[in-house]
Amino acid sequence: MITGVHLIAGNWTNGEHTFSSEPAHGPSHEFAVGTSTHVNAAVEAAENAFENYGWSSRRDRARFLNAIADEIDARGVAITEIGSQETGLPEARLQSECSRTVGQLRLFAEHILKGDYLDLRHDPALLDREPLPRADLRLIQRPLGPVAVFGASNFPLAFSVAGGDTAAALAAGCPVVVKGHSAHPGTGEIVAQAIEVAIKSTGMHPGVFSLVQGGKRDVGTSLVQHPLIRAVGFTGSLGGGRALFDLCARRPEPIPFFGELGSVNPMFLLPAATSARGGEIGSAWSSSLSMGAGQFCTNPGIAVVIDGLDADAFQSAAEAELGAVGEQTMLTDGIADAYRKGTTRIAEGNGVRQVIGTTCDTRHAAPYLFTVSGDDWLADEALQEEVFGPLGIVVLVRDMDQMLRIAKSIQGQLTCTIHHDDEDKAVVQKPADTGAQGRTPSGQQLPDWRRGLRQHGAWRALSRLNQLRGDIGRYLVHSPLSAPRLLSVNSRRIAARSSR
Repeated sequence: MITGVHLIAGNWTNGEHTFSSEPAHGPSHEFAVGTSTHVNAAVEAAENAFENYGWSSRRDRARFLNAIADEIDARGVAITEIGSQETGLPEARLQSECSRTVGQLRLFAEHILKGDYLDLRHDPALLDREPLPRADLRLIQRPLGPVAVFGASNFPLAFSVAGGDTAAALAAGCPVVVKGHSAHPGTGEIVAQAIEVAIKSTGMHPGVFSLVQGGKRDVGTSLVQHPLIRAVGFTGSLGGGRALFDLCARRPEPIPFFGELGSVNPMFLLPAATSARGGEIGSAWSSSLSMGAGQFCTNPGIAVVIDGLDADAFQSAAEAELGAVGEQTMLTDGIADAYRKGTTRIAEGNGVRQVIGTTCDTRHAAPYLFTVSGDDWLADEALQEEVFGPLGIVVLVRDMDQMLRIAKSIQGQLTCTIHHDDEDKAVVQKPADTGAQGRTPSGQQLPDWRRGLRQHGAWRALSRLNQLRGDIGRYLVHSPLSAPRLLSVNSRRIAARSSR
């Protein structure tokens, strides 16, 4: 049952104003608009909960995560029904995402029970060391405190109220305050109901989780800038993420920002691969481009290929595949409007030629395909900006040298793809060495063995917990959810608590 109110530390709380949901189909519902007052109450409750939850045992937290998974599973039918109404996503997609969300929660429960993430270290005392003795030193990862999580528009379950960021924070011992996304507030409320039941059944402090619905930018700003919030998780646009990152950095005491931001995910086709199977790659690319109306963080929006007959075969196959794709429902009216504006912006770019396009209206979107020369691409940085939807650009370059120049010009991406065959081995390492394949969303270079890893899906969620160890996560984001503390342990009580 949808009530349309916030969940603040175990209390379902109304607000002075409401907003109406905008479902793709089915009934609309009224929801309370969040305010800075709601945020303050939720964060203060989270800080109170942290005094106990931050020291809870791994076994208790694992039991809590599994209880959340059980309760979400029990509400699968209701979640699928309202999720499909609100987002327009097919029921099969939502059922799959629900299973994925439950799986992430269970994955974290299993992971923390092993205890490896604690990175326990002990340097015994060296009382006879010269010139000075060394004290007994112990290091362990400890949770930071309350974490703010912003729900994603395109994943109403896996990257939202009980998604990977929330699961990682709860697993680490950090209470969570979620800023729900207005694209699917009803779905978020049902998931929050599941978490509330899990809190009660496992005896957790009610302040360990809160959901604040709706609200304008000032609500998100007050959440990020609240002095008791110790980290922020966000999945969404580059502009929105950058604004939150800047807020985190400008605080008197800066806090870590864990962001998966907009990305065009470029694809590079090397000569031998294009010659051998350009048409096959073109068809597969188009299918990926239009899947889910192109509303995926890893949607491959750019294809870079050397101009010529092989490129023509690739483009012809892409045209044929995209031409057969009909209109699809987008997640929100706002996203559909942004897509229309984005297609217009690309079409007006210097040297850009529209190959496929139609008229998109209301909440529906059809694929667009454009081509542009390598010279014009390099001269216009705006062509690198993401258009969220089923839009693709084929960049026709003169030769490998220009392809490498483009690879070097690409900003930080979630994914990059290189299509190559055995004959391309002599040149395949060069695009990878430019860093296009080995950069995080913030553009940070990864060590060789981490190149090609995607900050996406279950791996991305697990990386959130690995950030507690200061290992993989340090290369993916800015700092861990759990900060290491070097302790000089002079008390058995402290040592016992640190071993949890």
